[in-house]
Amino acid sequence: MLGITMVKTNPVYLVSPTMLGITMVKTNPVYLVSPTMLGITMVKTNTVYLVSPTMLGITMVKTNTVYLVSPTMLGITMVKTNPVYLVSPTMLGITMVKTNTVYLVSPTMLGITMVKTNTVYLVSPTMLGITMVKTNTVYLVSPTMLGITMLLATLLTQYERLKGVQSSGVMLNFWLVAVLCATVTFRSKIIQAINEPSTVCVFRYTTFYIYYTLLLISLLLSALSDQPPLFSEASKDANPCPEIGASFLSRISFWWITGLIVTGYKRPLEQKDLWCLNSEDRSQRVVPQLVRRWNNECLKVKRPEEKTLYSPKKAPRGERKEGVPVEESEILIMKTPQKTREPSLFWALCLTFGPYFLISSLYKIIQDVLMFVGPEILRLLIQFVNDSSAPSWQGYFYTALLFVCTCFQTLILQKYFHVCFVTGMRLRTAIVGAVYRKALVISNAARRTSTVGEIVNLMSVDAQRFMDLITYINMIWSAPLQVILALYFLWQNLGPSVLAGVAVMVLMVPINGVIAMKTKTYQVAQMKSKDNRIKLMNEVLNGIKVLKLYAWELAFKDKVSAIRESELRVLKKAAYLGAISTFTWVCAPFLVALSTFTVYVMIDEKNVLDAQKAFVSLALFNILRFPLNMLPMVISSMVQASVSMKRLCVFLSHEELQEDSVERRAVAGCSDSISIEDGVFSWSRNDTPTLKRLSVHIPDGSLVAVVGHVGSGKSSLLSALLGEMEKLEGSVSVKGSVAYVPQQAWIQNATLKDNIVFGQEREESWYHRVVEACALLPDLDILPAGDGTEIGEKGVNLSGGQKQRVSLARAVYCDCAVYLLDDPLSAVDAHVGKHIFEKVVGPQGVLKDRTRVLVTHGLSFLPQADLILVMVEGEITEMGSYLELMARDGAFAEFLRTYANKEQEDDESEEGREEEEDTEDSAPKRGLENGLPAAVIGQNLTSTSAVRTEGEVLGKKAKNAEVGRITEADKANTGRVKLSVFWEYMKAIGVVLSCISIFLFFSHHFASLFSNYWLSLWTDDPVINGTQPSREMRLGVYGALGVSQGIAVFCYSISVSMGGILASRYLHQSMLYNVLRSPMSFFERTPSGNLVNRFAKETDTIDSVIPSIIKMFMGSMFNVVGSCVVILIATPLVAIIIPPLGILYFFVQRFYVASSRQLKRLESVSRSPVYTHFNETLLGTSVIRAFGEQERFIRESDGRVDHNQKAYYPSIVANRWLAVRLEFVGNCTVMFLISLCVVGGWRCVWSL
Repeated sequence: MLGITMVKTNPVYLVSPTMLGITMVKTNPVYLVSPTMLGITMVKTNTVYLVSPTMLGITMVKTNTVYLVSPTMLGITMVKTNPVYLVSPTMLGITMVKTNTVYLVSPTMLGITMVKTNTVYLVSPTMLGITMVKTNTVYLVSPTMLGITMLLATLLTQYERLKGVQSSGVMLNFWLVAVLCATVTFRSKIIQAINEPSTVCVFRYTTFYIYYTLLLISLLLSALSDQPPLFSEASKDANPCPEIGASFLSRISFWWITGLIVTGYKRPLEQKDLWCLNSEDRSQRVVPQLVRRWNNECLKVKRPEEKTLYSPKKAPRGERKEGVPVEESEILIMKTPQKTREPSLFWALCLTFGPYFLISSLYKIIQDVLMFVGPEILRLLIQFVNDSSAPSWQGYFYTALLFVCTCFQTLILQKYFHVCFVTGMRLRTAIVGAVYRKALVISNAARRTSTVGEIVNLMSVDAQRFMDLITYINMIWSAPLQVILALYFLWQNLGPSVLAGVAVMVLMVPINGVIAMKTKTYQVAQMKSKDNRIKLMNEVLNGIKVLKLYAWELAFKDKVSAIRESELRVLKKAAYLGAISTFTWVCAPFLVALSTFTVYVMIDEKNVLDAQKAFVSLALFNILRFPLNMLPMVISSMVQASVSMKRLCVFLSHEELQEDSVERRAVAGCSDSISIEDGVFSWSRNDTPTLKRLSVHIPDGSLVAVVGHVGSGKSSLLSALLGEMEKLEGSVSVKGSVAYVPQQAWIQNATLKDNIVFGQEREESWYHRVVEACALLPDLDILPAGDGTEIGEKGVNLSGGQKQRVSLARAVYCDCAVYLLDDPLSAVDAHVGKHIFEKVVGPQGVLKDRTRVLVTHGLSFLPQADLILVMVEGEITEMGSYLELMARDGAFAEFLRTYANKEQEDDESEEGREEEEDTEDSAPKRGLENGLPAAVIGQNLTSTSAVRTEGEVLGKKAKNAEVGRITEADKANTGRVKLSVFWEYMKAIGVVLSCISIFLFFSHHFASLFSNYWLSLWTDDPVINGTQPSREMRLGVYGALGVSQGIAVFCYSISVSMGGILASRYLHQSMLYNVLRSPMSFFERTPSGNLVNRFAKETDTIDSVIPSIIKMFMGSMFNVVGSCVVILIATPLVAIIIPPLGILYFFVQRFYVASSRQLKRLESVSRSPVYTHFNETLLGTSVIRAFGEQERFIRESDGRVDHNQKAYYPSIVANRWLAVRLEFVGNCTVMFLISLCVVGGWRCVWSL
């Protein structure tokens, strides 16, 4: 057994090494054969020392196999087959082993000796090969990889150049990393050259220094901006934005706007100083994306049944004979289409702006992670200060690391805000553009439900709600992430005690959920009151002449004030809820800290609140403060935005006019210009038909008169031909372009010439022919600047007849194929109407070859008509020429008898007036037909003598265009905001309430700072027997300070909100009273958009924005002052740098405020033209659609929105510019303070 045991045991020492050698020889030829062959090659002369011993060892191993393997196998065989002979063979094996030691041990030892002896010839060459491979990696692999890397960098640079990139952030970071890595090698080579000069390879050192120099040059060049590529398109902008060509460093630090800020500091900025918008921010790029995706959403929810809403079947003949009205049978078969779901505006917005907005989410993630790096570095710094044996370089390293992290966090945070603000700007542009486009195609039925006030609020207030939300929308996921991370690090610091703080936050959630739901209810009520107020103000401004005539100003002032009071009541309730929400979330971080510290020190007497635990936890609680403070703001913004989104979704989902209701294509072989077959029309799908059983064919070039009593459907017939009505049955075909003259003339706020030309190219000969035919030459003589005279809104400086003639001249100048004239002669005198009919409409007029449909009550024009249509209760009862209808003695004859006497009286009065005019100079009288406003007449009388001396040009006087300006554009003020403005606002709040609010702010921040100082004193308490004896007293005072903070927060929130409501009421009442008491000349000069802007957007700013800004300003001011006081108390040496920093802050503030203030003013005054143009468009949508000028008006609206954003975009960039610089100064201050603590070992400053 001993033998077997030894045989089995000793394979480890005998067989295993042998087999291992054989295995290694077979499996690792690379490590054995190759080096062996290398060794053979290298020592051919010394074969005796390498080959002979090796062969001898192999021979001996083979020879001695009989003495090693055979006895072993023999022993095993004997054990298996002859159990009886067990001991003897074992002894025999032992004897043989002992006897044959010379044949077993000796050869083995000999082999080992030979291996040891020949290591120099076997192992050394092997190691030499390995060493050479490793050594050659430096000279072969590394240069190869470096070359490939540089080649890839070159290809990437060229690719970015082809894409038009002028400064690459990727390449800048690459060169920076390359320089940092090469700097390590550079330092090592210098040290080696100094310490071991004999090992220096001049060639390698020279090439490396050249390489390092080229890296530095590449880094420097990548920090600069390249010239635009030669193949790039030339910019057509007069003043392009420098951001496009700015370098990467300039973009991330917002240095590229410094030139504009310097200009604003030297002198007040003007519109000409502003840059053009970037192409990706313009309306023509942004709005179509949202409109396209919204249309896709609408298509998803439409059902096929909507196409068969009205049955195309006609009523049976039998029913018609029995007298059953056709429209009744149609009403019975009408169905309201049921939608499976509402189209999602939210999803359309996400698809449009989501990809760009995701960039901000990436920035936010990085910033949130960096936010928690600070407390960890702070913990290491406190450990360093408390550890006197720590090397000093650690403190400086931690200080530098904290400075770099905070600076990087600043750049990331400001870039995040920049992306958010740009997204909000684009979102507002898209919403305004979408609302404007929808307003051009909305149906008449939908227009009843959406008032002008509501639509204006959609463009102003609701769009602003989305801008406010976009800035903080990432807090939806960022706030929970920050809370979770903060709690995790607090758990690492304080253990399970953090669960008490978690419980406090969980209790806050349902409270704020209830507040959010209630706030949403109040928000809906407030927006409804706001819509009613703006609607009423629009009606007041549109009918201000009537109000002035009847002295109804005070009565309407009371009506507007009543709506305003209901709005303020809702605002007051929302303010109370907001104060409660602010109280809960502002107190939440302190309550979390208080509960956590309380549980921590109470659950175990050995838990000591030392400096590291206290101030690291306090830093984490301060991080926790931001998301918890932001949550009420985010919840409020989300509630407001959800209300606005619902309102926008309802408006954008309104029914549109049927695009295919009128066929514009000419029918082959048909000479009819206008054709209606069995037409049935209504103003709404759910209304009874207004026009029934219409079948008419109008040949090309004919003059058709439409007559009938008031309300018979004459104007509705023209609206049906324009596609303005809902076509229930039948078909309508109009061949060629259409011009439309409405019954109420629509005049733009532009020059007389622009109103006539209406976007067409001006042809002088045709223009003067049209002006003469429309009897406008006398008017051009009396207008201050001729056809260059500006016409006020709704034509306030023109009479009714003049406005109608301008409207007719617009239609004639367009030279269309079909003219639809809705009683254009009703507003002019009889002799002027006769002139217009003969020169324009009649058989010898300029439109004699065009198809004309004339709605008229003038009986004298009817005999010259080719066809007369008689309308009675929405049906064409008679049709034919004048003589044919007279012969029938039907409805047309009754119409003639009704209006014949009235027209005869009008003719007699006109003849008497003409006789009077024969005795006087008739030229001025004819020019003042239907009268002019007194203000314009006065201007005419004072300017006539000066103008007449200049001579006549092309049949009219050449006059200065400035003389003809009527309206005054909103002008931006310059210079500082006067202290009287702040004083007026403070008086509107109330001086006593203002002082109370300031005192409450002071109390809150004093309690907050003192609580931190008290915590610092608590951590300095001595530890006796492993515990702090006065912890109950410390905890009680700390809790009392927290309660006082909460009371102060609630009180100042209530006081500021109430003060804002009082100021808003006072300012609105004063503005309303002053506007209504202004003379008519004020309304003639001031565009209505300016006034609507004041009562809509500016009033909303006073209601909601200014109180919030006051809270933030007061909070920041007391924070800065309190921090400076605590720093001075803790570290008196800081007094050396606080005055210079204060001076620096002051100059930066002066430098920034001058430009920012003026940009805000420019943005505000450029907003009014957007509303002015929109109100003007709403009044003339039918005319715009009839002339097919929708695209031109859309471009005009987009241009005005872009003009407004030109001032807004620099203002948000200037804000980021200021934030980067101020935070950098603050980071430098913190670094200086921490350096002092590192040097002196002070600890009191951690309380900050």
